[in-house]
Amino acid sequence: MAAGEREIVISRVIDAPRELVFEAFTEVRHLSRWWGPEGFSTTTRSFEFREGEVWDFVMHGPDGTGYSEWITWTEIVPPERIALLHGEFHDDPNAFESVLTFTPDGAATRIEMRTVFPTKQLRDEAVEKYHAVEGGRQTLGNLSAYVIGVLLKEGQS
Repeated sequence: MAAGEREIVISRVIDAPRELVFEAFTEVRHLSRWWGPEGFSTTTRSFEFREGEVWDFVMHGPDGTGYSEWITWTEIVPPERIALLHGEFHDDPNAFESVLTFTPDGAATRIEMRTVFPTKQLRDEAVEKYHAVEGGRQTLGNLSAYVIGVLLKEGQS
């Protein structure tokens, strides 16, 4: 089966240098302030940003529901690329792979999030049941707002 049938690709241009956009992924103090779709919050149980290490966290939905999440960092190439495996728990057979690329776009940064699911059925379920495309767009929107509204301002102070 072609990867295209199993993937979701979302991108956004963020009006900030790519080193700053990349940094927003490297420290839990940043991630916990923007990660997830609108209305969600994040509680981290453990975090180590190194290849082979994990981010174990709970996403809290607007209705109070907690969603256990587990990310293993599989490749980190600062400030260009992050690859990860994302599931609900360690060794989740339904975990999906995501590759984030950070490309300079003038003074801005184009971030692309390419996610490949193990099966087309899991991809379709993520899109239809969990609104993964809109959720991904909102997540990158939250990243943009955080980088521009917080990190850029901190750098100017």
